[in-house]
Amino acid sequence: MKTNLSKIFKDNKIFSFLLTVLLFGLISGMYSGILNNYLHEVLGMGKTERGLLEFPREMPGLLIFLVMALLYRFSEMDLVKIALVSTLIGMIGFFLKGDVTSIGIAMICFWSIGEHLMMPARKSIAIFYAQPGQEGAALGTLRGYFNGGQAAGYYIGPLIMLILTALGINQAFSRYRVIFFLGIILIIAALIMTFLIKDTHKSQPRKKLFISKKYKKYYLLEIFFGARKQVFLTFAPFVLILKYGASAAYISLLYGVWSIINMFLAPQIGKLLDKIGYKKVLIWDSLALIILCFLYGFSGRLFSNTTAFIITSIVFLLDSISFAMGMARDLYAKSKSDTNEEFTTTLSTGLSMNHLISIIIAIAGGFLWEYMGIEYLFSAAALVGVGSWIISMTLEVPQKKEITEKVTT
Repeated sequence: MKTNLSKIFKDNKIFSFLLTVLLFGLISGMYSGILNNYLHEVLGMGKTERGLLEFPREMPGLLIFLVMALLYRFSEMDLVKIALVSTLIGMIGFFLKGDVTSIGIAMICFWSIGEHLMMPARKSIAIFYAQPGQEGAALGTLRGYFNGGQAAGYYIGPLIMLILTALGINQAFSRYRVIFFLGIILIIAALIMTFLIKDTHKSQPRKKLFISKKYKKYYLLEIFFGARKQVFLTFAPFVLILKYGASAAYISLLYGVWSIINMFLAPQIGKLLDKIGYKKVLIWDSLALIILCFLYGFSGRLFSNTTAFIITSIVFLLDSISFAMGMARDLYAKSKSDTNEEFTTTLSTGLSMNHLISIIIAIAGGFLWEYMGIEYLFSAAALVGVGSWIISMTLEVPQKKEITEKVTT
């Protein structure tokens, strides 16, 4: 495995980092898989409370560029360590007092801060440790490790809950505390892995805040992605549940398959990016999104209920491939960056922009579905695909350039 990685990365320390990402993916899958049940069974949240929770839960993503500004003196690997510490605080809080609503909500925010801080940092590390011309493969490998851990987590969490129930442990919080305790152990293990990576390079501090005209198309692509992401992550599962009666177990199964697909496919998409470039991938991804939105919104009108259910389930999984195509946006931003610090800051700014539009779409999309119908909701999402396609068609493909600074580890 290390031999294969040496073809993609220029430093063998990356293996320790990829194991960190794998462990984080594992606890991320376990956490995501049980979160909704925990909110309902332990904190007693209903539909209204669950909807309101999305605002504080997504706020760290919206404000990530400000968090990065406060941490501008820290290296990318330091940001990973801080992210893990934040999620560790969340897990400890869940374990000790997770049955108290106010504490539970606060710990969700700690987890969210760490999760969103990890996103740009791990991408930056992967790209800047990549061999020249292997940046796409590096991102694909990173995503493969994360999704591999996540897929395992989606199934391990429910399996543990079933075993505990079979053993007669029926008190809800007691069962969830086992998951949280395991999460604490996994995060500590991930932290240990980061400290195995020695400090060998120096890095310049990032700018506290950085928005540049040269990234305007990248920002637009992130905004379009934030809109389509919210439509599919928030409303697509509800289509299966409300329209076709899909069970919670079925939705969890789809999420698990989703992660498994990306685990194997993401490295191949990364190699494809290196071969044909980000522009072509983004163009075809945008066109595919339009087709997926049409099938999701109109299958119920065009086919029988059973056939439509099968089609929408397949579309749900195909969309996971489209999410993996997001690596192309990262490579586009990288192509315009002069330093690794600028690249990391740009990713965090883009992340904040796509979260801003996500919050708006979550509210507007709900009203659109409620008062006009599912067809209008996904037709609007298809228009997002059209916008993304137009921007993708205008992307310039500059000559390859080296980014001089190295990631601090």
